[in-house]
Amino acid sequence: MATPDGQNTLYDLVRSTAEKYPQNHFLHIPIVACSNYSDSSIDLTYRQLLQRVDQCRDGYADAGYRVGQRVALMLENRPAFFVHWFALNALGVSVVPVNAELMPDEIAHLIGHSDCCLITCLSDHTAMLKNIIDAESLTVPIYTDGQTRPKVTSSIDHDPLSADADGLHRECAVLYTSGSTGKPKGCVLTNDYFITSGQWYSSLGGLCAMTSGAERLLTPLPLFHMNAMATSTMAMLMTGGCLIQLERFHPSSWWSTVRDTQATIIHYLGIMPALLLQMEQQLSDSQHQVKFGFGAGVNPCHQAPFEARFEIPLVEAWAMTESGCSGAIAANREPRHVGSCCFGRASPELDVMLVDEQGIEVPMGEAGELWVRRKGPSPRKGFFYGYLKDPQATADTWRQGYLNTGDIARQGEDGQYHFVDRKKNIIRRSGENISCLEVEGFIAQHPWVAQVAVAPVADEIRGEEVMALIVINSDSLQNVGLATDILSFCLTKMVYYKAPGYLAVVPELPLTASKKPRRAELKILCEKLLQTGQCEDLRAGKKRPAKKVTI
Repeated sequence: MATPDGQNTLYDLVRSTAEKYPQNHFLHIPIVACSNYSDSSIDLTYRQLLQRVDQCRDGYADAGYRVGQRVALMLENRPAFFVHWFALNALGVSVVPVNAELMPDEIAHLIGHSDCCLITCLSDHTAMLKNIIDAESLTVPIYTDGQTRPKVTSSIDHDPLSADADGLHRECAVLYTSGSTGKPKGCVLTNDYFITSGQWYSSLGGLCAMTSGAERLLTPLPLFHMNAMATSTMAMLMTGGCLIQLERFHPSSWWSTVRDTQATIIHYLGIMPALLLQMEQQLSDSQHQVKFGFGAGVNPCHQAPFEARFEIPLVEAWAMTESGCSGAIAANREPRHVGSCCFGRASPELDVMLVDEQGIEVPMGEAGELWVRRKGPSPRKGFFYGYLKDPQATADTWRQGYLNTGDIARQGEDGQYHFVDRKKNIIRRSGENISCLEVEGFIAQHPWVAQVAVAPVADEIRGEEVMALIVINSDSLQNVGLATDILSFCLTKMVYYKAPGYLAVVPELPLTASKKPRRAELKILCEKLLQTGQCEDLRAGKKRPAKKVTI
């Protein structure tokens, strides 16, 4: 998979596509997704995109921003995100996307850990960020469009890759992902990571065949995640297609938006088919131009009914932030074994092993941990560069020359892979990775809690839900109001989706001799308590905060 001539950075790719498809739309945001900040839908051609990017780039250059620095972006799913991202990329400045819904402590960790020299944000978030910076004694200036851009005061070069003159292996972004060891880790991603991802997806073929200059890809996924940044955005840039970016998923308006925007491709997470199947059937369910849906995590019992009702193949794929699309696998050709958690065959460029606990390859048909790498002399090409400031975690992830994914899979007789389980202490809820250890750390701060352990339980809509088992302090009041009090406590400490959806008080936890939770036993116990109704259901209290409306 060769890199396109002269396209060593994302800015190079934007410029090249703008020259080839100047009048094609790069971006469309329907009014349903931008009514809180625009009086009409938003369209941006590739020529207009390049003009705005160049103007923004010049502003950053005049203020002294340069290769080796990082700028945090809190710009939601708006046009400004793309403009600032590509403008900074033109200067060799890396970006750190930040989810505005995170709690102050979580945002402070990302800003401080990444050594950002600037936060570029929407005006809505300025006051919140100033409070965080003051509370944490950070020295990071804040900028929003329309203001004077702060001059660079730091001379530190944070990018160990910035010496690469051609830019291909230069740092492009740091994406924070919840890991199995507590606080989110920063995945350092290069220009090569994003370019390779776009090449992989746009040339995938089969059910996912794309026509240059003709595709319209609709996605509600957030721009602080790998899927939207490296998959949907890069594929449209590669092919001169139009990205239809929503701010989030709305089941009630989904199909009208699909039809009105003339989408030919949709991106989904497992929760979306589940919710759409709950909608009342309409004669117009199959009246659309969508060729395929691309995503992961659809409930096996929902896949066939969805495909039959809406006449769209849901192409299940496997990837993670660390692997990028260079290590991705997709079920883009028949037979897809619908309803079996099948995510397809590995590409000829990919080397895959399924291994046991000792790292020994398991026989065909048996479940093992999925290990992946590129074939040839560069096994890490297109993968993440490493975890920021954590070389040991990076080395642990690359044991024996393969990316150790922590996901359990099995290979069928026809060579296709099927997802089985997750080895890491991770809960996958509605597309978000949630660290059990991180949630345990927050709950343990509650004064009534003596011990806590967190595990995933099955959820028909969201895939998995967070369940917490609590041992209360002996001198605490009996658990009157304990569950709701702990939920309220959690919602002041962490973003809403990480809070427990279920909670049970138990006399003791299943622990090892070193007093660590026995994770396998913990999952079984949580499922048993849930099935027998011996826990508090807190899901109704896990609500996304009301969004501030900008007029």
